[in-house]
Amino acid sequence: MRIIAGKYRSRVLKSPRSSKTAALRPTSDRLRETLFNILGPAVEGAVFVDAYAGTGAVGIEALSRGAREVIFLEKDPAAVALIRRNLEALGIQSGVEILAVDAARGLEILAARRVHAHFVFLDPPYAEKEEYERALDVLDVSPLLTPEGRVIVEHSRKQELPEQLGSLERVRVVEQGDAALSFYRLALAA
Repeated sequence: MRIIAGKYRSRVLKSPRSSKTAALRPTSDRLRETLFNILGPAVEGAVFVDAYAGTGAVGIEALSRGAREVIFLEKDPAAVALIRRNLEALGIQSGVEILAVDAARGLEILAARRVHAHFVFLDPPYAEKEEYERALDVLDVSPLLTPEGRVIVEHSRKQELPEQLGSLERVRVVEQGDAALSFYRLALAA
């Protein structure tokens, strides 16, 4: 697993070793490259939330491409330790925060702190469909997302996510192999 582009380009990230963290399914290099090619220069200067962060690869890629701040949400202590090791290995000491909590709770904490995120990336375990619902439901009623912000959800291409929630609408789906990325934005008021 490596950083695709930007300041930390080609640097290798540590991957899970133990049986406990082996359940992590890091976003593939190819899918991360697709994601950031779509997001393009909008990442520069952005606040990026990496929920269900796992190894931290997506958030670190955002930092490498110029994100001003990345907040990692991860409840698994072994994965939190892995994110810390990856940040330390790259010498990243500022512009990052790790909340060692459940993703939905982390999103609520950030909203209560009046954080305004430009991007929220959700990557729950594919089999835990209720995690998708919980996180999207929190974001749907949350002031966390900036008006031009985007929620990006990685999921199995076989899993259908809602096209419309209360205030979030899906505007794009990109499929790659067995994975898909669904892009949501705040629906325009009628």
